Amino acid sequence: MAARWIAEGRVAVDGRVVRDPERPVTPGARIAVDGVALQDTAPVHLALNKPRGLVTSASDEQGRDTVYRCFDGAGLPWIAPVGRLDKASEGLLLFTNDPAWAARITDPATGPDKTYHVQVDTIPDAGLFAALVAGVDSGDGEGRLRAKSATLLRTGTRNAWLEIVLDEGRNRQIRRLLDAFDIGVLRLVRPAIGDIALGDLAKCARRPLTPSEIASLAGNPQKL
Repeated sequence: MAARWIAEGRVAVDGRVVRDPERPVTPGARIAVDGVALQDTAPVHLALNKPRGLVTSASDEQGRDTVYRCFDGAGLPWIAPVGRLDKASEGLLLFTNDPAWAARITDPATGPDKTYHVQVDTIPDAGLFAALVAGVDSGDGEGRLRAKSATLLRTGTRNAWLEIVLDEGRNRQIRRLLDAFDIGVLRLVRPAIGDIALGDLAKCARRPLTPSEIASLAGNPQKL
């Protein structure tokens, strides 16, 4: 939906038409669709249960399905994902047409913690959780990859589920962190962002955030 509008030249940022759906938008930018400023439209803040196999992008050069498939026929204004989940990951993903709100959430200094449930291909030993919090060098000059917290949820005979909380968001951060300990990820689900829980929202289903949820993410009292 949004990618098509951009490709058709219907979207302008600060008065200039843009045709790149991945172009970053800075807080305070004036976005208009068909000449109507988004600031003049009602703000939209949505929670989506992203299914596995969808790309978090407005368009994909390989022709893969994107998260916008979940909004087909919804009649929504232009919206964009707040952060992302990789193709193989699933769970809570936020969307909005409010760039300033989105920027505050994605800023590591002000953004909320993000909770993940991760099925791994081994039974972790007692030292793993402290090691995940201590972290490892990213190897790309970006500092350490680490978890804010890591705990055991449950174990089976050959694998286990972990709960990992991040206070920052880097590309494939959990997968890269666990790979450093030769641990493979079988499934990765994000059930919560800050105080917002995925709950029983069906795959590819969405719901509007409540006013209190919107305020809690923007204010994020746990980090202020």
